[in-house]
Amino acid sequence: MGINLFLAAETTASQAPNHLQQNFHHVPVLELASICINLTLLLVFLFVVSARQIVLCFGRIRVRKETSNRNSVASRHTGLVEGEGIRSLVIGRSYNATVFCCFYVLLVEVLVLGFDGVRLIKKAAHWTIILLPAAQSLSWFVLSFSALYRKYKFAEKFPLLLRIWWVASFLICLSVLYVDAREFLAEGSSHFSSHVLANFAVTPALGFLCFIAVRGVTDIQVYRNADLQEPLLEEEAGCLRVTPYSEAGLLSLVTLSWLNPLLSTGAKRPLELKDIPLLAPKDRSKTNYKALNSNWERLKAENPLKQPSLAWAILKTFWKEAASNAIFAGVNTLVSYVGPYMISYFVDYLGGKETFPHEGYILAGTFFTAKLVETLTTRQWYLGVDILGMHVRSALTAMVYRKGLRLSSSARQSHTSGEIVNYMAVDVQRVGDYSWYLHDIWMLPLQIILALAILYKNVGIASVATLIATIISIVATIPLARIQEDYQDKLMTAKDDRMRKTSECLRNMRILKLQAWEDRYRVKLEEMRGIEFKYLRKALYSQAFITFIFWSSPIFVSAVTFGTCIMLGGHLTAGSVLSALATFRILQEPLRNFPDLVSMMAQTKVSLDRIMGFLHEEELQEDATVALPRGISNVAIEIKDGEFSWDPSAPSPTLSSIQFRVQKGMRVAVCGVVGSGKSSFLSSILGEIPKISGEVRICGSAAYVSQSAWIQSGNIEENILFGSPMDKAKYKSVIHACSLKKDLELFSHGDQTIIGDRGINLSGGQKQRVQLARALYHDADIYLLDDPFSAVDAHTGSELFKEYIMTALATKTVVFVTHQVEFLPAADLILVLKEGRIIQSGKYDELLQAGTDFNALVSAHHEAIEAMDFCNQASEDSDKHDPPDSSVLTNKGDSVGNDIDSTANEVQQGASTSDQKAIKEKKKTKRSRRKQLVQEEERERGRVGWKVYWSYMTAAYKGLLIPCIILAQTLFQVLQIASSWWMAWANPQTTGEEPRTSSMVLLVVYMALAFGSSWFIFVRAVLVATFGLAAAQKLFMKMLRTVFRAPMSFFDSTPAGRILNRVSIDQSVVDLDIPFRLGGFASTTIQLLGIVGVMTQVTWQILLLVVPMAIACLWMQKYYMASSRELVRIVSIQKSPVIHLFAESIAGAATIRGFGQEKRFMKRNLYLLDCFARPFFCSLAAIEWLCLRMELLSTFVFAFCMILLVSFPHGTIDPSMAGLAVTYGLNLNARLSRWILSFCKLENKIISIERIHQYCEIPSEAPAIIEDSRPPSSWPENGTIELIDLKVRYKECLPVVLHGVSCTFPGGKKIGIVGRTGSGKSTLIQALFRLIEPAGGRIIIDSIDIATIGLHDLRSRLSIIPQDPTLFEGTIRGNLDPLEEHSDQEIWQALDKSQLGEIVRQKEHKLDTPVLENGDNWSVGQRQLVSLGRALLKQARILVLDEATASVDSATDNLIQKIIRTEFKNCTVCTIAHRIPTVIDSDLVLVLSDGRVAEFDTPSRLLEDKSSMFLKLVSEYSSRSNGIPDF
Repeated sequence: MGINLFLAAETTASQAPNHLQQNFHHVPVLELASICINLTLLLVFLFVVSARQIVLCFGRIRVRKETSNRNSVASRHTGLVEGEGIRSLVIGRSYNATVFCCFYVLLVEVLVLGFDGVRLIKKAAHWTIILLPAAQSLSWFVLSFSALYRKYKFAEKFPLLLRIWWVASFLICLSVLYVDAREFLAEGSSHFSSHVLANFAVTPALGFLCFIAVRGVTDIQVYRNADLQEPLLEEEAGCLRVTPYSEAGLLSLVTLSWLNPLLSTGAKRPLELKDIPLLAPKDRSKTNYKALNSNWERLKAENPLKQPSLAWAILKTFWKEAASNAIFAGVNTLVSYVGPYMISYFVDYLGGKETFPHEGYILAGTFFTAKLVETLTTRQWYLGVDILGMHVRSALTAMVYRKGLRLSSSARQSHTSGEIVNYMAVDVQRVGDYSWYLHDIWMLPLQIILALAILYKNVGIASVATLIATIISIVATIPLARIQEDYQDKLMTAKDDRMRKTSECLRNMRILKLQAWEDRYRVKLEEMRGIEFKYLRKALYSQAFITFIFWSSPIFVSAVTFGTCIMLGGHLTAGSVLSALATFRILQEPLRNFPDLVSMMAQTKVSLDRIMGFLHEEELQEDATVALPRGISNVAIEIKDGEFSWDPSAPSPTLSSIQFRVQKGMRVAVCGVVGSGKSSFLSSILGEIPKISGEVRICGSAAYVSQSAWIQSGNIEENILFGSPMDKAKYKSVIHACSLKKDLELFSHGDQTIIGDRGINLSGGQKQRVQLARALYHDADIYLLDDPFSAVDAHTGSELFKEYIMTALATKTVVFVTHQVEFLPAADLILVLKEGRIIQSGKYDELLQAGTDFNALVSAHHEAIEAMDFCNQASEDSDKHDPPDSSVLTNKGDSVGNDIDSTANEVQQGASTSDQKAIKEKKKTKRSRRKQLVQEEERERGRVGWKVYWSYMTAAYKGLLIPCIILAQTLFQVLQIASSWWMAWANPQTTGEEPRTSSMVLLVVYMALAFGSSWFIFVRAVLVATFGLAAAQKLFMKMLRTVFRAPMSFFDSTPAGRILNRVSIDQSVVDLDIPFRLGGFASTTIQLLGIVGVMTQVTWQILLLVVPMAIACLWMQKYYMASSRELVRIVSIQKSPVIHLFAESIAGAATIRGFGQEKRFMKRNLYLLDCFARPFFCSLAAIEWLCLRMELLSTFVFAFCMILLVSFPHGTIDPSMAGLAVTYGLNLNARLSRWILSFCKLENKIISIERIHQYCEIPSEAPAIIEDSRPPSSWPENGTIELIDLKVRYKECLPVVLHGVSCTFPGGKKIGIVGRTGSGKSTLIQALFRLIEPAGGRIIIDSIDIATIGLHDLRSRLSIIPQDPTLFEGTIRGNLDPLEEHSDQEIWQALDKSQLGEIVRQKEHKLDTPVLENGDNWSVGQRQLVSLGRALLKQARILVLDEATASVDSATDNLIQKIIRTEFKNCTVCTIAHRIPTVIDSDLVLVLSDGRVAEFDTPSRLLEDKSSMFLKLVSEYSSRSNGIPDF
């Protein structure tokens, strides 16, 4: 600039001094000073930077010449630049504010430069006017980027030059402000200029920068390697990067560019969970849960008598987030009304009425700026709302989970696990979604006030009519919203019932298939869905009516406003009409959202009340058990005057008058008949059963083994460790003590075998021993074991007793419930319970002498043993010539144990040790190759196929409704545009002109067009609801039928959580979401085409931009969808483990509490919530990323349109048509982003259909009935079962379990099936019922190959009493006879025969006595007796008993055996048993070993054979029963 001035001076030398003086005479002194100071500081800055670069360069040359040891010193100097040794960076708010202020000042100076430049071009000002803004712009450009660069330099202080510059700028600014104020007072508004305005605008920012300059600190905290960093929980997830969002700069936050790395990865390949960065600490579940929980507890403590409000607790926790978000919402609302306000001025300008120079360009600039601010604030507002919702959801889910772990038994009975899962899956989701509507409550009045102000300017007093019409349209929806809420309420209740039943059916699918009841229960579920569907239909049609009212309300409001204005004699012009129409269009959004708001408030209130009700439920009594620290007392357990009851309202308590005291290290056995209160007694020690009175103390830690095994999904090792660290030596000894070594060798993956849902791929005995191992590894002081030996065979049982209780727990205090009388002599104390009281206690011999109940139990056991006596005789006779060997029968436990082991080894095909080693090696190599039973949840990859869309669109009425929906929407759009065009065309351009039609015609035509369009919206809404209902029902029925027809292997390998996820969350999306999303997408597409059509009608040149914009939009949408699709799929998959852990923890709550593991499970839940939130957060941000870019594009297109309109010479285009184009153009960016958003959301939601579709394609098991091959109605008559070379495997990829089993069970005979745990006994039975199809061989029953007939025909003719007795929620009658085939009299007979008649008669409701979920209000023994009752009712020719008497005492066992002998005397009875007396009187015994037939003969023959495995088992049992004191 100096050189140019110098050259100019040379050419005009004579007049130079004068000319320069005249030029600079225009510039005020302070402005000149400012220019000089800024340019000087700029030169100094450039000099410093250059000098530093030169020094660095020379430094590098010198470093190369120096030795490597100096090298380290040099690198220490450049270390900061490279970021060496930096671990993490925390950027404070004041740094962000500093950068923001710098860029803000730069923006103001650039705007002033632009404004002054335009004035200079138009010759309206002198060239010196741009000197100051040019110098300032240049300086602030350098200052802004220098401040921003501090972050990349990891600088903790600002440079001195920068600080001096800021202070100087602020001082100059203050001086200029002072002079301007004086001039203003003297000259008035004539002194007003762009420089004055700019100086005033930047003062606050410069003040803040001056303050920062004085402090000097950047507020960037650098953590180097030496500093400690908080360890991350999520290390499992394979990703240790924290989301860039937490540290993003201002520009990155505004443009959402922090998401770019993730999206670029997603564009290259499908995303995986490990690609997704971790959440920032403030966004993690733990942080939010702690904050919400502390507020909730504080509210509870403040007023214990009053129920605290959960909504208030949420508000107190998250109000700061909501408030900062409200700022964006408020600014957005204000700027959205700038356009409608300015339209009338714009139409006036186009009509030739120019009030000041360049008014057109300034108007276009104002429109553009308002749109730009609106775009940026919308995205920040929406993202903030989404994050707030995510925080609320995480915190509430964690609270519901924690409550689930602490529920008392009575509270647990009033909430089934299905309901509790629903609180989390549906209600918490809904409360989180409410964050979207949070600001609408205060924004709606603000929007109405702003709209009325603009309308008052345009139509005058008629705006009062607008207010009245608006209020009427809002009030009209309130009763509708009430009705909607009522339907929603009923819909949720019906959904809860269906989910509860579904959950129960999935849990007990094995029983349903064995009993051939699956069709009956499927029909029950279909009936429940029918009730739910009834309310769904009402909810959707009422929603359609509300949609109609709210699309009509803006039309109604505008008709009332214009009508009133015309009647009052007001003069409408095209400008005022278009301004009013644009205002109505903006008002349409809040009015249309109002019903959503009301119904969302109603739904959220319902959900909040449900969650609050649950959180207020009674928890376990804190003082039920007093836990003393280890070693403080010699008394391990003490109960004084204990009275306990599961149901506090019951007339008689469950346990009463309990006095009990156990010294440290004692072994206590608890026995008694079925239902005497043994399990409840253990629960009283654990504090699980509500205590009415008395005192319970325990000293030390406890471990609990429940009667029904609770196994967590995961591998066997995880189940044993149960959160404790791995100690190899201890782990090995635990495996040995629990006799698990051999079982683990049989598994292809050893202890890394993944256990299916509820331990499905373990036998009953293995489950029980894994439980025992878990307890032993826990190394507690007190062990509470609830009948741990019932599920294992005799040999394993005695081994367990010896290794586990007598050896491993020798120094521990053990309380064990048992029905095995043979273990009682080893106990230090025996308690005999009867009807909830301890009627006897003492040692074995003392109690025997005392007689009474204990005697009865022992004598029942001896009866069973005597039944085996003949075997002793038989074997003695056969061994007379070989006396030394007869010692086998009188030897004590140890030698028998060794004998059995050696026999087992002999039977194992005599494999040599070297062979066994080779086999082991082979197994190890195979382990890595073989697949596990439970696989990762499958997900599709890439685009959602058109097949999925097509299957949905044709699911209802073959897709005929789709064209009708599109037609209705198109007609609506055409009529809407026509009504706006009519109002713009018919009214005069300016106030003086005559209108083109009479007022009456104007109004009638407008109302006809407007209300015609609203009628089509009603048609569309009804059609969408009709289509959605039909499609949802069809998909649900298809999925339900496919799942119920799936083979058992599907349920074994699929956790119930996955199936529940599809029938609850995905089905909800299909029911309530997808039809409206599809309708919304169609309507937005047509609206967008309408807007572009109107704009091109006026300015065809807009097409030059619209076409490339459309291409850019489609490219960005494709780029975004690549990541978004995968993110949504990952979100769906990450939801299942949360639900699964939830359901699993609630089922095993007693075990979790018994081990004191609540904290660990809580942590696991928080971790899983974060795994879900990570992809969820990224998918939310990705939507905003896309919308921001789309809206910016459309904003530039709109600005281009405005510039074109302003540039045309006056009179070349019709101002009213141009105004109409602008009115529609104002909506372009919102519509475009809405269009893309609705498509993306539709594709994301359609993934639910994709997931349901997966479950409609599950391969089905064999047909239920094969018409051409139905067995005779009397089949099977004899009940002969032939097994021919039977081979069975659980899955294609798993090893064979039964290896060529061949034998024949003659009809009408009793067959005993025995063998060690895991030898294939239960697998054989599953093959008989075809739960598993044989891999080879055949099973023939009465000359019919069972593979040739339908499954229903087969299973309905066989009867089974299974190992796990299962009761369904309902009544006793429903449990015995779900198919309703028998009379009450027959049911009573069956109950009497199964020894339950008296118990049921004593109940108030007799046969309608309620059964709770899982039969929790009946003891395990009683449940087993109900299973017996089912078999007695069915009266099949073939009966299978699978460990049927494992859970009952000897007396009841003997009784059951007698009933079976008499009632099923002509039937083939196959009995799997661990208790030898149960099978000793069988006609034939089949001994299985490792899936092969070891022996098959009559018991007497087998007992004669000295090498027989059966003899060993019998000897084991009788010696265990007679020789126990030697343990």
